[in-house]
Amino acid sequence: QVIKCKAAVLWEANKPFSIEEVEVAPPKAHEVRIKIMATGICRSDDHVVTGALVMPFPIILGHEAAGVVESIGEGVTSVKPGDKVIPLFVPQCGECNSCLSTKGNLCSKTDLASGAGLMPDGTTRFTCKGKAIHHFIGTSTFTEYTVVHESAVAKIDSAAPLEKVCLIGCGFSTGYGAAVQTAKVEPGSTCAIFGLGGVGLSVVMGCKAAGASRIIAVDINSDKFAKAKELGATDCVNPKDFKKPIHEVLMEMTGQGVDYSFEVIGRTETMTAALACCQYNYGISVIVGVPPAAQNITFDPMLLFTGRTWKGSVFGGWKSKDSVPKLVADYMKKKFVLDPLITHTLPFIKINEGFDLLRTGK
Repeated sequence: QVIKCKAAVLWEANKPFSIEEVEVAPPKAHEVRIKIMATGICRSDDHVVTGALVMPFPIILGHEAAGVVESIGEGVTSVKPGDKVIPLFVPQCGECNSCLSTKGNLCSKTDLASGAGLMPDGTTRFTCKGKAIHHFIGTSTFTEYTVVHESAVAKIDSAAPLEKVCLIGCGFSTGYGAAVQTAKVEPGSTCAIFGLGGVGLSVVMGCKAAGASRIIAVDINSDKFAKAKELGATDCVNPKDFKKPIHEVLMEMTGQGVDYSFEVIGRTETMTAALACCQYNYGISVIVGVPPAAQNITFDPMLLFTGRTWKGSVFGGWKSKDSVPKLVADYMKKKFVLDPLITHTLPFIKINEGFDLLRTGK
């Protein structure tokens, strides 16, 4: 039956979240209703608040979480009630071209591109005060209960601490995978990471795990440098300390530029700088930050003509349903740490304070 619970509803852009009682409909065929136990706050959620990522309102945001299956719709076979799970904002239907390809991971069932804010069948499972509330990229985790399609949920180790592995639902996997999966960083290489939030720090961890010998962390907030060094950065650079453009600074530091660069902010200026600072012939630059809506990049095509590769990465290039359980298993085997990525733990009703901390770089 319908569950009444608390959710953080965003009624319109540039307003605080409103904690409301919502009704969550039962799962239809091939859907799963999840009790959310822990959710992270990601800059992509904030991009919707500011309008940089265009989505329909009212909406329940959140996409980085972990929980327990409450009930399942008919035909669901991969999870059962009581299972610990992570919702997947990049689903894995197993049937579309990207899912069938060994090269791709961006399932055609994702709501990232269309931004419809609805379940795959074109309807919503949330109502509040008699109004239909939109879903966010197939997950909507800022609520005590959510409904996702079966292709958008992964069963994980029942012993996993949900308040930590929820980061595998977005931030950690996105950054770590951008390094090891998308860029395929090689041992002994030099890397530059622009942006040292949770995702950027996860890129640092991925570069270190891949054996990079030099990892240059770039951020305009020097408070981020201690943690970046703790996780593997060898150099930290604040662009504000220099008169010249940051790509020139990095070129001078490295001689020929870096082998791999990562833009983990979502700003067009830094995307071009990251491209320009990588080696002119075989450098690879990866865009990890969500690009702002309605902004274009103008750059000198000679940057690419000489041989550089410019690519994007969503969810770290991982095939979600296959990879998330394995990443959780790796965490349980202590192959990587997640604690340094967690700065604060707040009760759900303080979600607006959490976003204030995000916006002030804390």
